[in-house]
Amino acid sequence: MPQRILVIDDEMHILQVLSLKLRNAGFEVHTAVDGEEGLHLARTIQPDLIITDVQMPYMTGLELSRVLAGDVATAAIPVVILTARGYALDDDDIDTKNIVEVVSKPFSPRAVINLVCSTLEGSAQHTIRREAA
Repeated sequence: MPQRILVIDDEMHILQVLSLKLRNAGFEVHTAVDGEEGLHLARTIQPDLIITDVQMPYMTGLELSRVLAGDVATAAIPVVILTARGYALDDDDIDTKNIVEVVSKPFSPRAVINLVCSTLEGSAQHTIRREAA
């Protein structure tokens, strides 16, 4: 059974590229276009990992991460945050235990796939690593 990835972004081209690359890598992929839809899907499908943009309508990726971390059913799901270049996040923004990585846009889809694979392989280790800007 393939591992389930939830990709949440309000930019359709990001959803399409990541979905295609993740599916080609053998993952089951679900998508949402805003934080509220992403929260509903996360609670419904219980993904193995979530990739979410920071800036989205209705609920930001950071707000989503905090809500997920506070829910026993979703607290252990690792979250990768995508952020636009120039949108600075400080340590207080990413202090939620479930955030395992912050990746700046534009990003290499291959690097994201590698990150997903390595995070899922070592999902017991939830350390924050930041991709170089």
